[in-house]
Amino acid sequence: MSGARRFRGPIDLHTHSSVSDGTETPSQLVRAAVAAGLGTVALTDHDSTAGWAEASAAARTAGITLIPGMEFSTRVGFASVHLLAYLFDPSNAGIVAETARVRQARLVRAEQMVERIGVDYALTWDDVLAQTTPDATVGRPHIADALVARGFALTRSEAFAGILHWEAGYYQPHYAPEPLRAISLVRAAGGVPVIAHPATRGVSDVIAEAHLAQLAEAGLFGLELEHRENKPEATARLRSLAAKYGLFVTGSSDYHGEGKPNRLGENTTAPEVLDRIIEQGTGSPPVFG
Repeated sequence: MSGARRFRGPIDLHTHSSVSDGTETPSQLVRAAVAAGLGTVALTDHDSTAGWAEASAAARTAGITLIPGMEFSTRVGFASVHLLAYLFDPSNAGIVAETARVRQARLVRAEQMVERIGVDYALTWDDVLAQTTPDATVGRPHIADALVARGFALTRSEAFAGILHWEAGYYQPHYAPEPLRAISLVRAAGGVPVIAHPATRGVSDVIAEAHLAQLAEAGLFGLELEHRENKPEATARLRSLAAKYGLFVTGSSDYHGEGKPNRLGENTTAPEVLDRIIEQGTGSPPVFG
């Protein structure tokens, strides 16, 4: 397979642009990936493919490979589970309908949270909208940026650790499908699903083995285990389960521009794993620069 590769490394398969909660436009993100020395980058905005066209054009110009993707919001009970989806058909009816529902739920949730926060802090919905770009998937990061702009937090990270923390009293959940349904939708659209940063809550909150087996049976491709927020003990447990159930391991930065401390290329994916993703992804092709 290596002789047939059209991409080169290093490979970073999880990044965000201003279409969701990153601080750079899709084309700026691609240029930043080139400047960071990457050979391949995936654009995985939350519940949106609106940045694909701009990123694709920039990748062709810059001579870098782009893997079109998305970070699909899913939920198990009250726990958020993010599913990275690669190379799916963005016009697939199931994907289009479900992501539209999730984006609308995110918007309603954000408005409700801002209303709650506004009781105690001088924050308005207009403050939040001022931190977004047209057609952006509005979410908590934009509320965080508004809190920073209004002087109620020094950084986005501080806002998440304080006012936006679920224990602070302002948090609201939003609709998202269960992972099993999202995996089925992604596979039906010709895509390849990977659970993002699944070990962030520690070993006591690792995905139950029976549930992981069910997800693997449904078409889960892999687990993003090389990620700065994963806890070592939980990562080790999931690495063992990945081997048991034939799941691949990916690594990524989860880059958000200036929105997070994560840096492009700080964690990467092995070329042979991307080979498999490209083999299985039939909904959209990679963009080779």
